[in-house]
Amino acid sequence: MSSLAKPARRPANPRFSSGPCAKRPGWTPDALSGAFLGRSHRSKEGKARLMLAITRTRELLGLPHGYHVGIMPGSDTGAFEAALWSLLGARGVDVLAWESFGKGWVTDIVKHLKLADVRVLEADYGQLPDLGLVDFTRDVVLTWNGTTSGVRVPDGDWIADDREGLTLIDATSAIFAQPIPWTKADVVTYSWQKVLGGEGAHGMLILSPRAVARLECYVPDWPLPKLFRLTKKGKLDAAIFEGETINTPSMLALEDYLDTLAWAESVGELAGLTARADANARVLFDWIRRTPWIANLAADPATRSNTSVCLRIVDGGVLALPAPQQAAFVKALAQRLEAEGVAFDIGSYRDAPAGLRVWTGATVEAADVAALTDWLDWAFAMEKAALGS
Repeated sequence: MSSLAKPARRPANPRFSSGPCAKRPGWTPDALSGAFLGRSHRSKEGKARLMLAITRTRELLGLPHGYHVGIMPGSDTGAFEAALWSLLGARGVDVLAWESFGKGWVTDIVKHLKLADVRVLEADYGQLPDLGLVDFTRDVVLTWNGTTSGVRVPDGDWIADDREGLTLIDATSAIFAQPIPWTKADVVTYSWQKVLGGEGAHGMLILSPRAVARLECYVPDWPLPKLFRLTKKGKLDAAIFEGETINTPSMLALEDYLDTLAWAESVGELAGLTARADANARVLFDWIRRTPWIANLAADPATRSNTSVCLRIVDGGVLALPAPQQAAFVKALAQRLEAEGVAFDIGSYRDAPAGLRVWTGATVEAADVAALTDWLDWAFAMEKAALGS
């Protein structure tokens, strides 16, 4: 087949966005038919429905005894901001940043919270900071998986068991796809619309007993907005972690999250979800290895994400172009695929280097990733031909 001939197979689901992510296989709006609508979320039945989401989350993740799970407003951002504003300031902070969202947490901590004792450990896109430099006598803030760079921490072995500070982990594109060593994690947040393909606006906040102890013995110097308040009268506001929410949640989005949790159980729970993401990423990684014009943005194979795979074009002809033309080339390639209806939203994040980003989380099918690779080759060949015309 000519490289300019359109591939015969097409992805059955062309949705490879890194957030909101693809719905679970087989999803239809009928999955929401049992939603608790038109009633107060503070009613006995409403709180029970919210508590069900908390309980199933705890069970699916296998959280240790004493860890708390709460539903927060504002997606992962809201949950993580609540943790930052409520917990930081008691001791010095090390912030790790190697992509857009980590850099955003640096901005919040340095410019908005204005903490005096902050060390920023940064790395370029495609790399990790030197994890050996982290000081665990201090609080440590990081994204477990860099959604916009495709770089994740390889494991939790580098986190000290005898740490004095807290570890605050934004895990929104890692949870349910990468192992989180819970004894190393004091705060973990994520959003429903990532790995399980749920709907937006809600975040999950997981607190270890060490994080709860900090909340109950430390009061920040700054005022806390109502949406960030996790304590009441000097104690953890237990209601947040028992089915009540700070503000009104979407019970329709809640029903969708419950549906995704039920699907997760049907495909082998946490191990099954991780295996699906690994299998999807493997298809893409195998294609990268045999394809000379593309490379993984993550330099070290041990740090390559299995959910948000970020790609850079390494073809000599494209690299010879000025940077604006390289960016235009990649944009045109992605737009060509979207026009064909075979891949939506796979351009790199706006702050990231020009390239492609393919979501390979558990709700994606490996057969669709395989079909996508044929179309990626076709679109590249078409754009290269256009360059020479």
